[in-house]
Order: sequence, then C-alpha cells, then structure tokens
Amino acid sequence: MKTFTRLTLLLPGLLALSDTTLADDAPLILDPSVVTGSRSASPTFDLPYSVDSISHEQISDGQLGISACEALSRVPGLVVQNRQNYAQDLQISSRGFGARSAFGVRGIKLMADGIPASTPDGQGQAATFNLDTAERIEVLRGPAATLYGSNAGGVIQMFSRNGEGPPRIGAETLVGSDGLSKHHLTAEGAANGAGFVLDASRMDTDGYRDHSSARRDQTFAKLNFEPDDDSKLALIYSSLEQNGTQDPLGQKWAAYKADPRSVDPAALQYNTRKSIDHQQLGMNYERYIGDATLQVNAYTGRRSVIQYLSIPGGTPADKRGGVVDFDRKFYGGSIHWLQPITSAPGDLTLITGLDYDRSQDDRQGYSNTVNGVHGVKGALGRDEIDTATSLDPFVQVNWLLGDWTLQAGLRHSTLKMDVDDHFLSDGNDSGSKTYQKNTPSVSVMYAFTPDLHGYVSAGKGFETPTQAESAYSRTSNGFNFALKPSVSKQYEVGLKARIGQDTRLNAALFQITTEDELVVAQSKDGRTTYQNAGRTLRRGFELGLESQLSDHWSTSLAYTRLQATYDSDFIGNGKAIDKGNYLPGVPQTTLFAELNWKPRDWVSTAIEGMYRSKVYVEDTNQQSAAPGYSVFNWRARFEQKVEHWTFHQTLRLDNLLDRQYVGSVIVGDGNLRYYEAAPGRSWYAGAGAEYQF
Repeated sequence: MKTFTRLTLLLPGLLALSDTTLADDAPLILDPSVVTGSRSASPTFDLPYSVDSISHEQISDGQLGISACEALSRVPGLVVQNRQNYAQDLQISSRGFGARSAFGVRGIKLMADGIPASTPDGQGQAATFNLDTAERIEVLRGPAATLYGSNAGGVIQMFSRNGEGPPRIGAETLVGSDGLSKHHLTAEGAANGAGFVLDASRMDTDGYRDHSSARRDQTFAKLNFEPDDDSKLALIYSSLEQNGTQDPLGQKWAAYKADPRSVDPAALQYNTRKSIDHQQLGMNYERYIGDATLQVNAYTGRRSVIQYLSIPGGTPADKRGGVVDFDRKFYGGSIHWLQPITSAPGDLTLITGLDYDRSQDDRQGYSNTVNGVHGVKGALGRDEIDTATSLDPFVQVNWLLGDWTLQAGLRHSTLKMDVDDHFLSDGNDSGSKTYQKNTPSVSVMYAFTPDLHGYVSAGKGFETPTQAESAYSRTSNGFNFALKPSVSKQYEVGLKARIGQDTRLNAALFQITTEDELVVAQSKDGRTTYQNAGRTLRRGFELGLESQLSDHWSTSLAYTRLQATYDSDFIGNGKAIDKGNYLPGVPQTTLFAELNWKPRDWVSTAIEGMYRSKVYVEDTNQQSAAPGYSVFNWRARFEQKVEHWTFHQTLRLDNLLDRQYVGSVIVGDGNLRYYEAAPGRSWYAGAGAEYQF
C-alpha cells in the first residue's frame, strides 16, 4: 500500500514534467446513438423512453475489466450488487425487477451483439460479457423493454467492437488485493477487407472472503466483413470457463459483524463450489434491400455446470439435488425487417420480426453425502430433460412527424416448459406448461425546443417463472406447474434536456403495478419453493446528468429514488406479509457520482462515489436490514506512444475510507445467511503494451 501511496503523491510531479500541450481528445459524448429499443441507430436524446449508452472509454478507463458492475453502476434505475462470489455472479435489478434472484440475473434481458445471453425462461449470467472487447453497453428500462419478451425489467445489451484499422497485438497484466491477477492477450485490426478481434484472458483471485477463490478463463473471436456493397456479416465465438470456483455462501448477521471475511461452516463442511464451461457461436447478418433493411442472427452453444451445495445430507432436497449436474444445449435466432413507409407523412418505419430461442438441459441431481463424507457426488436422485422454448413474433412502428415522435409495438410472447422425467422411483414428474401473453407498448415524445424533449410511455409486460423457480413443488418432488407469470403495467413520464453545448440531463418518473409477483413460499433444508403473491407497487424517480465542465474536467451523476412495496397482504414462507412492506433486495436510494480530470492527453484520473440506502433482506422486513453505506474510489490511467508502440498503466484504489459494509444480500435465504460482505480498502495496478503494424 505504501508503494501506491507514493505513486499517488508523485502524480503532480509527473504532470509537471510532461509536455504542456493540452488534451486533443474528443469531449464527452452527450448524445450517443443506440439500437436497443428502436432496433435501428438513433440518438438517445430523440427516443421517447429511458435508454442509456455506456461508452468504450467509460467501460475501460481505469477499470479492471472483470465485472459488469464497473460500468453499470453509472446507470440510473439499476442496482448492481457485487456478491464477491464468482460462483453466483452479479445480482442486477432494474426498477426492482430481478432483486430476488438467488444467483445470476433474472427478470432482465441480457444480450451480446444481438444474441441472447439469457435463457428463454429469463435466467442469465453477466459474466459471459467479455468487457475487454466491449465497444459499448446499452441499457433500456421501462415500458419499452416489454417489447423484448418475458423479461419485464429491462434490457442490457453489450456490443463488441469491430476489427478496424492496421493490425495490432497487445498484452496486459493486472495485479491487486486478495491475490487478484489478470493476464490478457489481444489481436485486432483489418486486412484484405475483413476485420478481426481475438481476445483471451485469465483471471485468478483468492477472494476477499474465506473459501472464495476463483479462476476464470475467457476467449473471444470475431470476424466482420462486407460480402458486397449492401450487406454486413459478423461471426462471433465466445467462451467462459470456471473450474472449481469456491462458494462462500452468505453470512448470518452476527458472523458478518464479527468478521466480514468469515465463511459459514457449511461451506467448508460441504466444500461448496461450482464449475462452468460455456461456449457459444453466433452470426449477425444485415442486408439493405432498396429502402428496407433485413437483419438476421443465429446462435448455438453449450453450457455444462456442476455445483456442490450445502444441503444437509440425507434430507429429501439433498437426495434430489445436493449436487446439481447439467449439460445444456441452446440455440435460436431472429429475423427482423425494417421497412420505411415513404408514402406516409414524416419519417415512418415499420418493423416486423420473429425471435426463436430454445434451451435443453440434461439435468441430474445427486446426494452430496456418501458414508458420512460431505461434498462428494453420491447416489442419483434426479434425472430429467428440461426444455424451454420461446417463439415471439412482434410488430413495431417508429414515426417522426414534425415535433412529435411515436414508437409503438406489440409482441406475442410464448414460453413452453417441458420436463421429461427419467427418474421414476418417486413418481413420474414429467409434464409441460405453456405461458403466453400479448405485451403492448406505446411511447410518445414532443420536442418543446431542439434542446428540450418531453415524453410519456406505457406498456404491459409479464415475467414467467424460471426453471429453477419451478423446480420444486410444496406438495411433490416434481415441477411446480401451478406457478403463474407475474403481469405488470408500467408507466413513465420524462424529460431530456441539453443545457448549453456541454451538459445533458435526463429525468424520469415511473410507476409499475404487478399482479401475481413471484415470491418464496417455503425455504427449508436447502429446498426453496415459490408461489404467486398478490400485488406490488413501484414508484420512482431517476436522474442522469453528464457534463463536460471544461477541456479538462467532466462529471456524471446517476440518482434513483424507488419506493417498492407490497400492495396487498399474503402469506409467504409461513409468515404474514403485510401490505406496505418493502420488497427485499431493493434500496430506496442509490447515487453514483464521478469527477474526471484529464489535464494532458496521456493521463486521466477520477474520483468515484457511491451511496446506497439500507436494504431489507426478507418479506417481513423483521430481520436486520443491510445498512446503508457510502464508498469512494480513485483511479488513474497513463498512456505513452513511441512510434509503433503504445504503453499504458492503470492504478486503482477502491473503498478509500476502508468502510465495512454489506455489498449484496441473498433475499429470503432459509438459513438466515442473507449478507455478503464487500472488501475493505483494495489496490490494483496494471500495465500493458500494444504494437501496431
């Protein structure tokens, strides 16, 4: 730590020795274009709903390139909780949707280069995003997101960069607290009319908490070219491999307070861990046919997971799945047609499309205890083929008429779940369930002035149970086919303003009412079952601000106020849940702020601050809430160019004030292990070099 303190103190001297030429980089881009929502490139300022774009610089400048939380924390409406647990991945919620997820991301559509990173039932993993290759990340929230299917909370879509310019190769090394290291190799550019991006990285960490070490290998390859003057084609391959990732589980309140690095004894007793092998191949094709545009994508892949849980040995839940082992095959595609209507007044485009997604799990469950030895694969207790299939046609209209902008659409979402039970000793649990719903959305914007736009947006969405949530019934060992989808009505009103040439402000008020919210019915002996509750009500306000204060200074701010409550009484997990109780996992206030200083074209440094109010951990709101907290981070990046070489260095200090706080919560955990501690003060340093041919 002393070394990095000295480097920080040397920064003014380094600046004094540098060339006094002012930075010639482009200023902060206040009106980026996005395709999420409108399905064709449009400036965010002209779209009648809440959508943000995170630039390549914001993703990479002084960041570690390890977790999507590094970039997504700057988006209002999102709550990104880093579990510090690579076995369970990030928890991301959008306006309260997804906060209940016990692992990974649910209730939010994850996509990469137009290809789903979520299964048809709505479960995804943000770790599949390769941040080292990201050109931008687009985040859509509110009613317009319902046009993307049964993930009502929003859409998070990452776009990788195309290979452009002279070929170049690079290498980078990063080290930091808790045994963190990341080694990264890349090659990209264009040759003979084709662009290419090749990327490989390995990340190792001991973890902040005990029993939380991980190794993650990622590879990425992309080939982009233009077969002719009217078409574009991209082929994309990606993989993620994590072997033996340790799972420290959550912490009980007393254990967290006594030692934030502690691990629950059950994690050690059962050696809780998870291995993932994920591979995916995709294709994007776009062709201009007269005034129209044809967009086609297709993908296929496989995912293997084996996970050792801490379910008590010998319990019914252990016999069915103390060890989870599945091999997943997934594939799908989409076809979209964008047709301008030249005979109509203004600028009118009609979009029609069809999205198809399918995943099939060859799933086994084993006991995790053999002859009194825990954490090993025992007797087979579950053997089935689980299939989820969605086929969704949609139609959408984008219409610019004078000062008015209209976007409206209708999607017919269908999800079919099939269970083919091959383990019949405890009864045949085969069956199927089909969920379907029409989800309309309409958004209207009016330009009061060229620099002040106001809009209203409304939509209806639905959210199906995931296969994990349907896995157990309270009355049998089989699937819970009695679960219904939750149905939401969403309303939003907002303003978008440009203040001068250097400041952009977005503000939105929203209300969401939900029927049949999915909640925990019972959590006991490692088995969690779900039920449909009554109504919920979410009301909130979002504010986003970005400003280029001067040639050298810029700032950004993201503020969210969200009141998320139950709007009816119900019985959950054997307890009375009163109307007015707060939804667990959803803070009422979140604030992100950043001040960036770039005094020269070869150096940038910034201070980041984040505030999050307390978070309830279960539906009764009686257990200790995770307290609110404020944390501050500092980062710096240096760059030098010498002929064909470009060198860069990164320094980062997180949690500058060494604050002890709960970084994330596990909602409704039946063992009262709700809390996951965040690291104290942490340091990171990296260096890299790139050679351009």
